[in-house]
Amino acid sequence: MNAAMERMPAGIRVMSVDDLAAVLAIENSAYDFPWTEGIFEDCFRVGYPSWVYEQDSEVKGYGILSVAAGEGHILNLCVRPDSQHQGIGKILLESLLLTAEILDVSALFLEVRVSNKSAIHLYEKLGFNEVGLRQNYYPAKKGREDAVVLAKQLV
Repeated sequence: MNAAMERMPAGIRVMSVDDLAAVLAIENSAYDFPWTEGIFEDCFRVGYPSWVYEQDSEVKGYGILSVAAGEGHILNLCVRPDSQHQGIGKILLESLLLTAEILDVSALFLEVRVSNKSAIHLYEKLGFNEVGLRQNYYPAKKGREDAVVLAKQLV
């Protein structure tokens, strides 16, 4: 990850176990059905590339990428609700794209709730295209919600 760090935008740094409390606080404030501490710990354990955006000594957002067999999967990208619509999500997404490029990923995939129009707009703005729909993918307050599957070719 040293090569990636040299090219990362200001405010981006590698996520550490010490960030877990801040990351969990963001996760719990942003989602009705948040990831558990165990899920984040599993991401650390297997060494997924994970970044945080820090501003004024506060973690404002994070992104986690899985890479296998030349493909990448954005597992989680989240910005604190009170820091959204300030360009932080774009910075995190660009950091994940740069990481994927450095790791020679040929295609990057992700799922996003169909109701998350601002996230879908950001992904499309940075070159992601809809490639599918996963029905009943996410838990929701009233049952389940579909996920749009997005992909971006990198090579």
